[in-house]
Order: sequence, then C-alpha cells, then structure tokens
Amino acid sequence: MAAPGENLRVNSDRLWDSLMEMAKIGPGIAGGNNRQTVTDEDGEGRHLFQKWCEAAGLKVGVDQMGTMFARREGTDPGALPVYVGSHLDTQPTGGKFDGVLGVLGGLEVVRTLNDLDIKTKHPIVVTNWTNEEGARFAPAMMASAVFAGIITQQYAYERQDKSGKTFGDELVRIGWKGDEEVGARKIHAFFELHIEQGPILEDEDIEIGVVTHGQGLKWLQVTLTGREAHTGSTPMPKRRNAGLGMARVIELIHEIAMDYQPHAVGAVGHMEAYPNSRNIIAGRTVFTVDIRSPEKEVLDEMDARIRAGIATICEALDIAFEIEQVGHFDPVTFDAGCVKAVRDAAERLGYSHRNIVSGAGHDACWINRVAPTAMVMCPCVDGLSHNEAEEIYPEWAAAGCDVLFHAVVETAVIAD
Repeated sequence: MAAPGENLRVNSDRLWDSLMEMAKIGPGIAGGNNRQTVTDEDGEGRHLFQKWCEAAGLKVGVDQMGTMFARREGTDPGALPVYVGSHLDTQPTGGKFDGVLGVLGGLEVVRTLNDLDIKTKHPIVVTNWTNEEGARFAPAMMASAVFAGIITQQYAYERQDKSGKTFGDELVRIGWKGDEEVGARKIHAFFELHIEQGPILEDEDIEIGVVTHGQGLKWLQVTLTGREAHTGSTPMPKRRNAGLGMARVIELIHEIAMDYQPHAVGAVGHMEAYPNSRNIIAGRTVFTVDIRSPEKEVLDEMDARIRAGIATICEALDIAFEIEQVGHFDPVTFDAGCVKAVRDAAERLGYSHRNIVSGAGHDACWINRVAPTAMVMCPCVDGLSHNEAEEIYPEWAAAGCDVLFHAVVETAVIAD
C-alpha cells in the first residue's frame, strides 16, 4: 500500500478551531459540555457537523439509528470505504474532547486531503455514531452495537431515560432518524482517534497510544428493595435498609476489583435512593455496577462473585434484590494490520508511541466485530475524562490527528 509523504501534516489550527466551535454547543456549567444523545443540543451539534461536511464536498447519509456517514468518493468505484470517526454526544458533565476529537479529526483528514488535492482509491467516510456514551439511554455504544448486530434496533428504540422517554421517540423528535438500513454499509477498515481517558501516556511523556486491545465490560443494574420507615423511631434491628445494602455492595465491588489487580477495575457510578428523604430509611435503591478487565475469565469470575456477594448481603439485611445486565462486551483484540498502520504512521512521523489497552469502551470495540479496526490515542491532562475539567493540548490533538491521517490514507491507498 502506498503511504503519504513523511512530511504531510493536518492543519492543526483548523482542527483546534473546530473543536472549540463545537464546544460552544451544549455548554456545561463548569467549562465542559452537556450534549447528551438525541437532545436538542445533540441535534444542533449534528447540524454544524453536517454543514462542515457538506462544505468539504462530502455526501452525508443517516441511518435509522441516527448515525451520520459523510462520504468522500474514491477513484475505484468497486473499493469498499475506509471509515473514520467516533461520537459527538457527551456525558451530562462531559468534556470537550471525548469522542468529538475522533469525529472532527476524521473531518480534518478529509479537509487536508482536499487541501493537498490527494485522491484515494478507497472512499473515506467520516462517521458520528449515535449514543456512544449511554448516559441518557443504556447501553453505551448503542448505535454501533445495532450496526454490528449485537442488539436489535427495536431493543434500542425501546430504551428509556429517567423521565420515561424512549430513545426511538426522541430520535424522531430531534429529526435525526434516517432512512438507511442499519448495518447495510460494508467497511474496508475503521479507525477511531480518541483521548486516552487515563494517565499512562501523560505520565510516561508519550505522544501516541497504539491501541492493541480493549477491556471487556459488564454493567449490572441492581435494585434492592427493603422497607421505608422512620429514621428516628425504627429500632436498628428491625430496619430493612436498602441504602445500607447499597453501601455494602459498593464496598464489595471495590474489594473484588482489588483482588484481581492489575487486571481489573470496578465501581458504582450511578446511584438512586427512594424516597430520598432525610428522615426516611431508604426502601429501594437502584444502582449500576461497572466492572472491566482485558481478560474474559477475570470478568466472568468477578460477575459470579458479585452476584453471590449481593445475595449474601441481602439475606443478612432481609432485603430483596434484582440484577439486570444492561451492558456487556467481551475483551477486544484489534486488527493486526490496522494496528500496524497506526504504529508505522507514528514511527514515520517521529512521534513517541507505545502499545496500550483501552480502559474505556468505544464504538471501535463493536465495529471490530464486522470490519478490521484500530484506534489511535493521545494523552489527556491528569488522565481526566467524563469530567468538565477534561483537557488536552493542541499539540496532542495535532499529533493524534497526524497519525490518524497517515493510517487512514495508507489504508485508503493514494491514487496514481
């Protein structure tokens, strides 16, 4: 495969300006973003992305999950496209770069090709996957999961947010339900640029993470049911305290994750208590256990121990429990050829780099099931993400996008 010249770089100022412009849509309260999936803010961000893509000469298609595909034609009409992208939706208190860097980095690849008048044999498609975060509607990486045949479209449409609104209805409401059949597109290869969301690259002063694997994940939504009672007049031995049960399960998750160091992590991030009144013992709690490991056997062992531990805790406290798995994917091994394209690009460009395992889930994890896939990572300050204080430096974004450009263009093959 032909590779672009070693001196070619993206327009880093234009990339940064685009990131800052997108960050104006759905501003958070502390410098980040709240642009949750299929909200009005999400719709506004999509329109801006569409405008930029059309200005770059791309044809934008939208599938029935709302995923956006912006295509630059290749010279070979029979060649399958190289896809590149990530997501524009954010957490409720999200940062300006998580996901967005990958989408706008993909757009910058195309803009740079246009600037240099470089044509590729394979088409290039810049992609914005719908509902990667899973913050408003679980599971995460939902549109790419439907695309890869992991979950059904109907299941996705029926997911509800806290107010009872369904994903399908909200997608229609904001006007981004497309006509394309989900998963009908064929992919030659997929590349995703992302911030690390962890501290390894910054701590080691390394510019590029070559992602070889992704951790497996399980989300277990737990409902504990006790009995509401007065906090002042109910004797301690007679309490059926769902809040105490939740506290003990949280401690259990931490202990189990520590038993598998350094090959696992675990925490409870989502927590709700009912009726959530100062002088009423919680009669019901709902919370989500998040466990991850790069080893499937470890993930399965943790799952089994957590379920057994919850049963023991609830028996001791005389409370009932329900456990529903609301998210899951096995550990991922990315395509060797695509990984090599990323590594070779970093070496040609002279960027320091190392192999890395992604601690977070990404759309690339599902697309890897249906097409050769790899990821590029750049550092983020203090390893902080899913936080409005999330930050990267312009030179980190530029380095990641340079590597993305070379990997994508090498795979798409420069036309003679």
